[in-house]
Amino acid sequence: MFSRPTTPACHVMDPELLALDESMSFAELVRKLSFLFVETIGEPQTFDELRTSNAAKKLTPLITYLIDHTHGESIVAALLALKGHFESLEFEDEDGVNESRGYACEFVAWKFVTGLSEHDAIDHLCYEVSPESSTSDFYEASPSAQRGLRLGLENQPLLSRTSSHSRSQYGTNNVLGESSSFKDEDFLSQFYTLNALEVAALVGAKKFLKQRAVQKIITGIWKGDIVFWEKLSLHATKKAKTYNKRTADLFCRLRVPRYLKAFEVLFFASFLALYYTVLAQKAVDHVTVAEIFLYIWIAGFAYDEFGELQDAGFSFYLQDIWAAIDVLIVVDGFIFLVLRIVGLRMNSPEIIDTAFDVLALEALFLFPRICSLLSLHPYFGTLIPCLKEMTKDFVKFLSVVIILYLGFLTAFTMLARGVFTTKEMSWILIKVFFGSSYLGFDVAPQISKQLGPAIMLIFVILTNILLITSLISLLSNSLTKIMTHAREEFLFGYSVYVLEASTSNRLTYYLPPVNLIPLIFRPLRLLASAEQSRSARIVLLRLTHFPHVAAIWVFENGYDYLQSRSAGSSSWRSLGAPTASPNLKRGVLRPSPISPRPLATSSSLYASIDGSLPGPFPAATGQRAPAPAKEEDDDTRLLVLELGKQVEQLTAMVAQVQSDLQVKRTDVGQPKQQRSASSGPADEP
Repeated sequence: MFSRPTTPACHVMDPELLALDESMSFAELVRKLSFLFVETIGEPQTFDELRTSNAAKKLTPLITYLIDHTHGESIVAALLALKGHFESLEFEDEDGVNESRGYACEFVAWKFVTGLSEHDAIDHLCYEVSPESSTSDFYEASPSAQRGLRLGLENQPLLSRTSSHSRSQYGTNNVLGESSSFKDEDFLSQFYTLNALEVAALVGAKKFLKQRAVQKIITGIWKGDIVFWEKLSLHATKKAKTYNKRTADLFCRLRVPRYLKAFEVLFFASFLALYYTVLAQKAVDHVTVAEIFLYIWIAGFAYDEFGELQDAGFSFYLQDIWAAIDVLIVVDGFIFLVLRIVGLRMNSPEIIDTAFDVLALEALFLFPRICSLLSLHPYFGTLIPCLKEMTKDFVKFLSVVIILYLGFLTAFTMLARGVFTTKEMSWILIKVFFGSSYLGFDVAPQISKQLGPAIMLIFVILTNILLITSLISLLSNSLTKIMTHAREEFLFGYSVYVLEASTSNRLTYYLPPVNLIPLIFRPLRLLASAEQSRSARIVLLRLTHFPHVAAIWVFENGYDYLQSRSAGSSSWRSLGAPTASPNLKRGVLRPSPISPRPLATSSSLYASIDGSLPGPFPAATGQRAPAPAKEEDDDTRLLVLELGKQVEQLTAMVAQVQSDLQVKRTDVGQPKQQRSASSGPADEP
């Protein structure tokens, strides 16, 4: 926890001076917002500290201004992109200051989203950032043009780091200077064609993604209550909207993430069945039917992964924790294919045996991939990020181990010349490192009668005591750090999967291994027009995926039938049929009985310490109206904890005062009794 200075290091900047305009480009919007955060946040603060009353005073005017005066849908994406930039500049300012500014961006974006109606929240969170051209122009472009634009922008680095000669205009203490040579597009181009949720995942805005208002949208995308494609036609456009069962094309349900996950599990189950069949048959001199199907499955999976890489981009693709395993599955399968072809061509049993040995390694990746469904459960979804972070720390620590190991290996090899070879000595040291210290002491006299035992003792102490203990402590710290933010890590991984599965710019999406069929007809695109090719892909999708759509139809209708018979209602009914008008926004914050003083006098709004707006918005806004906010969130729990501590302190103070009063009364009454006892006998005659 950072300590706060007694005096504020910065002042609260009036957001109205920024004059945010809906006609601004995305780069200019980010630049102007950066001015306010740099002027407002000048001391290290955590995200929880920003939610308290003292820190919220600085950000409440901005939240109020954004709700009252801004109508552009790119505001959330701009705030999250700015968070990523502040994170990249963490080491170019005071410790923790730019990190605090990044937290402030997440905080403002979160509060802004909670002030939106459900319809507006969908529009803002699913708005795709585009270059200087309008968003509608991008949607009207052909899918190939959209993919080309995305691929061209993927060559940009995730977070552009600037040299000392070219500092960013966004978010340093000299932000208001005009001498910077930093180009806005160099930083912001990495976010083009991404929506606000994808930007949040790309910059690691885990605090923002875990909030209930944001997770409500992501859960709607997961269940299919929010769709990006409503029609499967020649002139269909990508636009996030609530699902309308009566007007939507049923084949668009193939893009729903939970159905994609179900089909993915079935695909890997069939993949595993073919894997077992091929290894059980192990035909040395010919190719079996099961082996041919296995090649088709591997090729279909590889082509599907390549398509996901194109759609999501390299940076966002790597955010998926299963991406590395998917790549290893493809690499292992193609190595098996190459060795199998070479072995059959050369009629070499050794190469063929090696090929099947390589295929046997596929089980190391297939079993975890099939069980990836468990990552959607909070418990397992938390353990997987823990293993990922612990693996990273282990790889870093391994460099120290390798340096020490090479030094001792060289020394022992030189001392044991003529007794042990380099290979034998390396295996001996590996066994000693993993606990067989007795083996090292047994061979130490054979290495060198004078120096062998002493050097081996030093090696055992360094490895079995110091290095192993340090490694265990390091991994324990990594586990503790992840478990402290377990919910954040789980929701972040869940959000990345949902976004990766649903935000593709392709109108037609084929499931593997059926996705190889349009690949066969791909050369015909050289002869046919773009519209003819698109129409052919739509027809081919309807023919090949009819069984999948039929299964989805049976599931959804059966689920609706069971729901209609039960007393429960769908947890997403509000987004399926929003009750608020699309042009209405509700208050950002909720009333609190603790602090009713005004925090945003410019709008005549009275906010509590968590930023609630008990009264209606001014009539000048014209289209903003509050809606009751009854859902509890982390703010309420934080306030309850603070109030509980204050009540305990007050109770202790009252008890202490009562005890002091009782003591004083006793002290006052005791002298009177003594005086009456001493004067009584003297008055007697």
